Amino acid sequence: MGTFGIYGATGRVGRLLSEHLMATKETLSSVYVRKELDFSLPPSTMVSNDVATFLKSCEVVIDFTSPEGTELLLERAMAAEPKALVIGTTGLEAHQQNLMKEASEKMPILYATNMSLGVALLNKLVFMAAQALPDFDIEITEMHHRHKKDAPSGTALTLSSTAAKARELDLDKVRVSGRNGVIGERSVDEIGVMALRGGDVVGEHTVGFYGDGEHIRLTHTATNRSTFAVGAIKAGKWLIKQPPGLYSIQDYFQL
Repeated sequence: MGTFGIYGATGRVGRLLSEHLMATKETLSSVYVRKELDFSLPPSTMVSNDVATFLKSCEVVIDFTSPEGTELLLERAMAAEPKALVIGTTGLEAHQQNLMKEASEKMPILYATNMSLGVALLNKLVFMAAQALPDFDIEITEMHHRHKKDAPSGTALTLSSTAAKARELDLDKVRVSGRNGVIGERSVDEIGVMALRGGDVVGEHTVGFYGDGEHIRLTHTATNRSTFAVGAIKAGKWLIKQPPGLYSIQDYFQL
């Protein structure tokens, strides 16, 4: 089954992870925090603000923190006994992604910008639609709560990357994440990725395929953050049995 460690237990998803593990009688062996906890944990759960100490006390780590936090975790994990790492942090930069690839040579790592089954399936459908509708324009919109720091969302970027890959395009060259003023007509290969922020919206992603005379929109709506927590825990149980490597949520769901 594996003993779980929550890296960043005071965050929104971190607290949900802790609560769900306790409610389902899973072993929450350790949590890493930078600030004091404002909720109760079992007496057997070790609370630490030292990453190395935290890592020694668990077999599976779940991380939904910040790019800087994930970078620190990967650096410390590479210097310690290999652990299974489930990483759901979004907004990672190139050097942090490269560090994750390097770490995955020593330990199993599952990285996903979204841990839900629905988004994993949406990603597969987007690939199929992008290939089947080569002349349709692709526009992606995402909506999140006012507190989200990165934009576009990691999920939107993953979906746009999938669409670009399906059409054999370089996403960096075709992605447009803002339009203003007299900018001319839309280019043929352009993939629009737009971000909206407001209220307490958990997350909504729509991938639209727009042709002449018809269009298709594929939408996923998350109504509760617990979806991400449950998905990450299930993925962690699976990951601990895998050899070193970098895995996706599609690997877990076998999509």
